[in-house]
Amino acid sequence: MPSESKTPQTTDRTESAQASARDFSHAWRALRHRNFRLFFGGQTISLVGTWMTRIATAWLVYRLTKSALLLGTVSFAGQIPTFIFAPIAGVIVDRNDRRRVLVWTQTLAMVQSLLLAWLTLSHRINITEILVLSAFQGLINAFDMPGRQAFMVQMVEDRKDLSNAIAINSSMVNVARLVGPSLAGLVIAVSSEGWCFLVDGISYIAVIVSLLMMHVPATAMKRAVTSMFEQMREGWTYVSSFMPVRTILILFALISLMGMPYMVLMPIFAASVLHGGPHTLGFLMGAAGAGALVSAFSLVLRRSVRGLPKMIPAAAIIFGTGLFFFGLSRWLWLSLVLMLFVGFGMLQGMTVSNTIIQTLVPEDRRGRVMSYYTAAFMGMAPFGSLLAGSLAHWIGAPRTVMFTGSCCIAGGLWFWSRLPAIRREMRPVYEQLGILLPVPEVVEEQAAN
Repeated sequence: MPSESKTPQTTDRTESAQASARDFSHAWRALRHRNFRLFFGGQTISLVGTWMTRIATAWLVYRLTKSALLLGTVSFAGQIPTFIFAPIAGVIVDRNDRRRVLVWTQTLAMVQSLLLAWLTLSHRINITEILVLSAFQGLINAFDMPGRQAFMVQMVEDRKDLSNAIAINSSMVNVARLVGPSLAGLVIAVSSEGWCFLVDGISYIAVIVSLLMMHVPATAMKRAVTSMFEQMREGWTYVSSFMPVRTILILFALISLMGMPYMVLMPIFAASVLHGGPHTLGFLMGAAGAGALVSAFSLVLRRSVRGLPKMIPAAAIIFGTGLFFFGLSRWLWLSLVLMLFVGFGMLQGMTVSNTIIQTLVPEDRRGRVMSYYTAAFMGMAPFGSLLAGSLAHWIGAPRTVMFTGSCCIAGGLWFWSRLPAIRREMRPVYEQLGILLPVPEVVEEQAAN
């Protein structure tokens, strides 16, 4: 019998398919770690409920009050505790078992959602109770967010997989963001907001169980010999004196202040600008989630943190431009397209900033540094929500997002001008971690070639 021979074209196709399979496998490498797989499964379920609650809360406030100002006020109440307590929470996270902190925060968040469900389904809910329960959730988030970010390193034993874990985590958040708002819109349209809160409360069971099932090696935790105030001061000194982290957090705070609060105004765009209902709100938030998901998948495919800094200002400019033109749109189809860009830019900047900071920060200060990341993200948002609600009350929601989008574009351009200095200060840390070769070795390599 004649022997089979492979043509060069067949060989090329086979090698290309094998390379693609390797790339796909590499993209999900953080899921090799059992603890991270458990976290991924539990959080995916829980976050769908979280996004349902966010949409349901905004719609409930607007249904009860028809007030842009109160939409901003409720968001302010839900986020200002994070700004106040995040630095203290960071010290507590560094001084205690991070998994135990997360079990407590998730349990308390479940109680908060179930209380919202009971009050809404029994038709007892009023704006005061929404404000109080939103503030309670903000206090929980002050501890939960730095705890979750700092715990990421313990779930992924190989630090080389950390950036991939952060990108996968962002994918998980945005799959939930894509599903949750759309599901919430459907549930609200056929029943009431209370069922969204109930689903959210039950969904916390998944993440609590996943945390309890983890096998976390006992880390040799150093007993603090200084006071909490001194540890807070150490964290602030590191953040304020190290230019890459400081510059990232300044831009992140600006984006959170001026850009993120667009979500507070979405019920107004859905009902008054685009003349829709809760399903329209779900579509808008789902489109932003789809754009964010595209961003997350693009980051999952990256093999290294090299080249990430330049993506931060680009993301801010995309985000701001999307917001500006969204304010001009009066057609649903165009608004949905623009929301794709808004979601992409927002998630790209958030994930890349998180990845760079997590890569640079020393382990013994991780909780404190991530608490300032939390304060920049969640802490500035309440002031932005109040500002957005006030501006929308004064000049209207469309002009408000056009103004805030312009501020995000300006922030991106400012960061771009700082990139050379940021790279210079990051380089020694990257060399120490083995991400970059020391400069003399690079010169020798070039001379040899």
